[in-house]
Amino acid sequence: MSQSVQYRVTGMDCASCAAKIEKAVRSAGVNSPRISTASQILTLDVVPSDERLAAVELAVSDVGYHLDRLRPESSESSEKSDEVKPHLTARYRRALWIVIFLNVGYGAIEMIGGFLAGSQALKADALDFVGDGLITLLGVLAIGWSLLWRARSALIQGLFLGALGFGVLGNTIWRVFAQQPVVAELMGMLALVALAVNVGAALVLIPHRAGDANVRAVWLFSRNDAIGNAAVVVAAVLVALTGTSWPDLIVAFAIAALFLQSSWVIVRDARRDISEVRS
Repeated sequence: MSQSVQYRVTGMDCASCAAKIEKAVRSAGVNSPRISTASQILTLDVVPSDERLAAVELAVSDVGYHLDRLRPESSESSEKSDEVKPHLTARYRRALWIVIFLNVGYGAIEMIGGFLAGSQALKADALDFVGDGLITLLGVLAIGWSLLWRARSALIQGLFLGALGFGVLGNTIWRVFAQQPVVAELMGMLALVALAVNVGAALVLIPHRAGDANVRAVWLFSRNDAIGNAAVVVAAVLVALTGTSWPDLIVAFAIAALFLQSSWVIVRDARRDISEVRS
């Protein structure tokens, strides 16, 4: 019977994070890693005594994430706690709650601002904030949960985020045929504030991420979000210069498509996790 080793991943927030971790694992000489964005579990098809595991843990740490090995458990106990010793210290947990508040709180503000400004790009960017916040929230709350319950929660979250994404996408398509004026000034101002919020979240996390590589990972993650914020700012400028809403709609389509792709990854991973636990 084949054996495997599982790790609880701390710091993974999106599908791109999972890709980075998978690449790091392969660089340590372990092929075919399975990482779930939904449950934040890394599974390796190796024996627990495999000498490459130390290299895996170091490689993943070097790209900015932390691994806690899960204790093996029988199928009868699979709905109980994974008995992992959480990496989250009290101060780090408080920092994550601040980040959750910043993301979800500003996501709600930006969504309202999107309606007031008539900007679909702001609404799509708001979904990105809410999605990041909810993923981090699940990571904080589900530390002691079993794989099955984490997967179930992630599935609900992924479906909810997907529904929101399709709502914004559908509304954007409707706006193509029923174009309405966009308040470029309000749109640009909210996008600039969004950029500041992303930088603020990074500053909150950096003191709790040891090592240059970990700090760099926070900045890279924030940079990726900031690209979306910058795209909305550019769209606002183009709306003001051209007097049309097309720049806003184009950016909205791009951000919504990326958001839906992330939601699909969460749902896919959650369904796979549920299937594996029940098999």
